Amino acid sequence: MHVRVSSAIEIERPRSEVAAFAIDPARACEWYGDVKHVKWNGQPVAVGSRLAFVAAFLGKESDYIYEVTELVPGERYAMTRAEGPFPMETVFWWEDVGEGGTRMTLQSSGQPTGLSLLLAPLLRSSMKRSGRKDLARLKTILAA
Repeated sequence: MHVRVSSAIEIERPRSEVAAFAIDPARACEWYGDVKHVKWNGQPVAVGSRLAFVAAFLGKESDYIYEVTELVPGERYAMTRAEGPFPMETVFWWEDVGEGGTRMTLQSSGQPTGLSLLLAPLLRSSMKRSGRKDLARLKTILAA
């Protein structure tokens, strides 16, 4: 069973600002509710960059290694993780809306295996809820 969820929000900030903030690993803990810490080499994010996220999901704290697989500045950003019981891809994309605003879409998808397969409906609803909350938090931060 494939799990895919997406959430979107409009933010009254230029697309370049929203995108730059969203992909900055140093800012991830500010707007990603489940992310507790991010480790990376400190270099600007590029295709091939590896980011280690320490995150809490469904009450459990885990380390996840994501690799950036696509980066089109201000347009699209994708990263994947292959290990663990729920390999996942996360994609952000940005579009201009209104007078200088941005529509940001966050999509997460993956193929659960093992016990995660049995929890797929719970995973889907939790991922959807987290995505909406994360984007709302991002909007609040960027509006300040």
